[in-house]
Amino acid sequence: MLRTVMMSACLLSLVVSAARAQGEPGPRVQIDSGVLRGRVADGVAAFKGIPYAAAPVGPLRWRPPQPVSAWSGERDATDYSNDCLQNKLSAAWFPSDWLLPTRPTSEDCLYLNVWAPAHRSGAALPVMVWIHGGGFLTGSGAAPEMVGTGLAQKGMVVVTFNYRLGRFGFFAHPSLVRDHPDEAVGNYGLMDQIAVLGWVQRNIAAFGGDPGNVTIFGQSAGGVSVLRLMISPPARNMFARAIVESGGGRERWARLDAPIAGRPSALSVGEAFARHAGAPDADAAKLRALPAKTVLGNLRSMAPEADTYSGPMVDGRIVPGDVDTMFERHEEAKAPLLIGANSDELGMMPDLIVDAMTKAGVAKLGPGQAAVVGNYRSGKTRRADLLSDVAFVEPSRFLAGCHAASGAPTFLYRFSYVAEAKRPSGAGAGHSSEIPYVFDTVAAVAPDATDADRKMAATVSGYWTAFARTGNPNGSGGFVWPNFDRRTDVLMNFTAEGPVVQQDPIKPRLDAITNLNPVL
Repeated sequence: MLRTVMMSACLLSLVVSAARAQGEPGPRVQIDSGVLRGRVADGVAAFKGIPYAAAPVGPLRWRPPQPVSAWSGERDATDYSNDCLQNKLSAAWFPSDWLLPTRPTSEDCLYLNVWAPAHRSGAALPVMVWIHGGGFLTGSGAAPEMVGTGLAQKGMVVVTFNYRLGRFGFFAHPSLVRDHPDEAVGNYGLMDQIAVLGWVQRNIAAFGGDPGNVTIFGQSAGGVSVLRLMISPPARNMFARAIVESGGGRERWARLDAPIAGRPSALSVGEAFARHAGAPDADAAKLRALPAKTVLGNLRSMAPEADTYSGPMVDGRIVPGDVDTMFERHEEAKAPLLIGANSDELGMMPDLIVDAMTKAGVAKLGPGQAAVVGNYRSGKTRRADLLSDVAFVEPSRFLAGCHAASGAPTFLYRFSYVAEAKRPSGAGAGHSSEIPYVFDTVAAVAPDATDADRKMAATVSGYWTAFARTGNPNGSGGFVWPNFDRRTDVLMNFTAEGPVVQQDPIKPRLDAITNLNPVL
């Protein structure tokens, strides 16, 4: 087995050299569904738009991902595929432009991309599988900030991909249950993610990657997804390490077939959508025949259509329970975990949105909320900090403590670095702002990037790739990052002055939130 993996790990270098020697346009790789032709640039071989599942259209809408049909000849893998159907976010209220996909959108969107060193030999390389964010409503595996070239130049094999979003990815209806009673229902977007991990297990050795050393990493909804994969039975043994960036963990998802905390079941929400769509008595075939525009609706992060869209759900098969509860019981995968959040997650949003979200978040703190709110300054800064802590910062610290208590290696971070050009605004590190530092794409996507910005990108990506290589972020030559221990509360803080190992600087206000044990 080891000899087979090592031979496969050398394959990419051989096909790149052969292609160049023959004057051909790019490297070729054989995977289980056919031959791919990619492209080499900057010492990295890139293969884009690779189908990992059959197009989920027609009778395959709202079905678990199905196998790809093999193709004959050579498939061009030099350009990205469609993005999944979505209503694009407005930059007016969410200025992170990498969450504003520019690719054509389609239901036919289950494709992935691979970057790997073009020339190498020896042992198979660590694999990093990225899950994009966007609230399960928007996003793309093709955003320029998430290009895998910089990580591949550090010796990684990188995979990004698209997964079904909105009602295409998260929808349940009794007719679908009756149609295929043996199949999981509802969390199709998460099933897509698991299908990608299966594809990686079968095929990544052909690109030089080690299927036994896979790190899943994601931000926002991607971080939320990583947490669910850590508790998902079908995902067990499909990854070795996990990185969660701003992934929450205290939220409560709808239940598939039962109401919870005043929320209706996902099945009843699905029935409400069918009535809204003019198909109250539709069977599965008629539901799948609904126009894509009808299914898409007007779903956006600030227009959740809660009466007819449940979002992802606890279904008992893909997602067996709530993340914080299962981490407290040590029922998650005991993979090494690197987890954290940013210093000013929501400070970049307009006042109106911050006000509305903060009001809802504070209400869920319950009768003890005064003990929490009193720890924050007045004005928008207080509201943004409070919501950031409740939704992202405290959950990451709480889950880190639970995971560390289980005996698994755990590393907690805070990303507080702000690009030099943005410091005059006085804002902290906003939601998603760490992504180009993780991927080391700052120089490529920010024309005003400074030497300090580029140095921080090299530092952050160095810790991330060291973790993917060994399960420990140390070894990149930086400050020693200790295992997290809830008794000492020491984390790595990426600041304007550089990485700092310190006790959590906002420990008192996070403790106050933890003591209330809120759920979102």
